[in-house]
Amino acid sequence: MSSSDKPAPAASKGILGVIFLTVFLDLVGFGIVIPILPIYAQDNAAKGWEIGAIMGVYSLMQFVCSPLWGRWSDRVGRRKPMLIGTLGATLAYGVFALGSGMPGRWALAVFFLSRMLAGFFGANLAVAQAAIADITPPELRSRRMGLIGMAFGLGFVLGPWLGGVSLKHFGVAGPGWAATGFCALNFLLAVFLLPETLRKTSEHAGHLPRFIQWTRTLAHPQIGLAVTVFFLSTFAFACFETTLGLLVSHNFHLDYKGRDATTIGNLFMFTGFIGVLAQGGVYRPLLKRMGEAGLIALCLLLYGVSLASIPWVSAWYPLLGWLALLGFASSLSRPPIFGLISRLTPASDQGATLGVAQSMGSLARIAGPLFAGILFMMHPAWPYVACAAMALFTCAVVVLKLIPALRAHAAAEKLS
Repeated sequence: MSSSDKPAPAASKGILGVIFLTVFLDLVGFGIVIPILPIYAQDNAAKGWEIGAIMGVYSLMQFVCSPLWGRWSDRVGRRKPMLIGTLGATLAYGVFALGSGMPGRWALAVFFLSRMLAGFFGANLAVAQAAIADITPPELRSRRMGLIGMAFGLGFVLGPWLGGVSLKHFGVAGPGWAATGFCALNFLLAVFLLPETLRKTSEHAGHLPRFIQWTRTLAHPQIGLAVTVFFLSTFAFACFETTLGLLVSHNFHLDYKGRDATTIGNLFMFTGFIGVLAQGGVYRPLLKRMGEAGLIALCLLLYGVSLASIPWVSAWYPLLGWLALLGFASSLSRPPIFGLISRLTPASDQGATLGVAQSMGSLARIAGPLFAGILFMMHPAWPYVACAAMALFTCAVVVLKLIPALRAHAAAEKLS
């Protein structure tokens, strides 16, 4: 992008605000449904692997489609794919609302279909990340990618709370219709407010076959390691996300349709709220002090400790303490990973490379729920113990592999 095509700083901030609002509203819909979905499935006699499949098919569709959305946005621009994605999400959550009132196996089948549709249309998150990269110089990308992390956090503050309230006041179909309404609002606002960020003078990468794009991205020494770290950390979070409602219902004997209708949503809301505070208060100072890789390592360490502790608590205040630590760590780990990937990627490849990274996250979210659902049925603590070990292993990968690789890359750049 030439200097004449770059948005002015004030315009750039305005565009960032619109992108943030679009992603936030989309994630509110996501946050409304996710805390209650495993419990809905279990209530309709789903087996462990079926719970995992219903949770994981969303990410299966993202895994297949994220690079396609990314490459398409590199050709046609960011606005059109994001509008189609938000409209499709409205359809998907409407299907979920209809399925919530069905019995038994029919409900499970419709849940599966709704999550498949949501995953297909939700794959354009990579497009939003590419849009941020379009209007942001490389040295500011880690900071501005934090907006995506903040949108995730805020979505998991408002979304689960709305899900619990709508469940309490409107019954089992309430959360689905609430999510549908938010996605419809998102589409209407995007139609009028979302601008195009890809400039005509931007360089365009050749349209590589998907396998070649994957191998090229993963073969890059630093980008490949960063994507691997993202995969492992996302796998652990997907296991937590799938089983928290089931674990708390088991350990605290909750009545989610009655007096405890809002409890699980409130726990997710609390975790997301801590994440938002961390994003707004300490992310930038920690990033400046520790650098991307150091901050990622710290988050993974805290994440592993909190996961290892959650299944053993039997009182509310210790549970909230560990959830706070987990919310802090998980919210601060994603932005530096994607900022690092974006900073190391040429401008012409932003959409495709971020699409590959997003697909790796989706692959983790396919395997994670299946893994967690099966292990949970064996023993409720097993998914947490396994994922704590995975988070600590990933921390070691960052310290022993990624940080030295980045130092070597920086030294080579100075010599060139």
